[in-house]
Amino acid sequence: MSKNSSVSSTNSYSQALYELSKEENCLESIEKEISNILKLLSVSKDFKNLIKDPTIKEKELSNSINAISEKFNLNLLLKKFLNFLVIKRRLFYLENILKDFLLICSQQRGEISAKLISSKNLTESEINKIKDELSKNFASNINLSYKFDPSLIGGLVIQVGSMMIDTSIKNKLQQIENRMIEA
Repeated sequence: MSKNSSVSSTNSYSQALYELSKEENCLESIEKEISNILKLLSVSKDFKNLIKDPTIKEKELSNSINAISEKFNLNLLLKKFLNFLVIKRRLFYLENILKDFLLICSQQRGEISAKLISSKNLTESEINKIKDELSKNFASNINLSYKFDPSLIGGLVIQVGSMMIDTSIKNKLQQIENRMIEA
């Protein structure tokens, strides 16, 4: 399967889950549960290996999904959806499908996604100030993801859509190096 067809495939699953969640009036709870599943995927190698391993039998995957659903008290719709992915042998796309779902939810609320990368560890209030300032400048709600990257040496990198503002010292040093090479 080509990369483009797999992306459209994950998006169609995400869109279907969004539509079903909206119809069942459980969009908010599904969104929270999906965020929790994504956190679990990021911290649990066992869970990540479980969904990525093509040799695991459908019944074993289904039992695992049911156990996770029970442990985390997942919405019945989400549990059925996860089992549907098992049956269709698409569970290895789970992370992409869930991220696409959150993106669809964000877009439907009129939010704009933005990334903030900082050379120093920012406090929650500093992140919120930046988020508020971006919301004012773009006249929209901002869904901000934050990352600490000490390799920037100093400054910030902010990306909103295709627009990037890079005030990092690392970037300035790179620009100086490029000018020296061109000269």
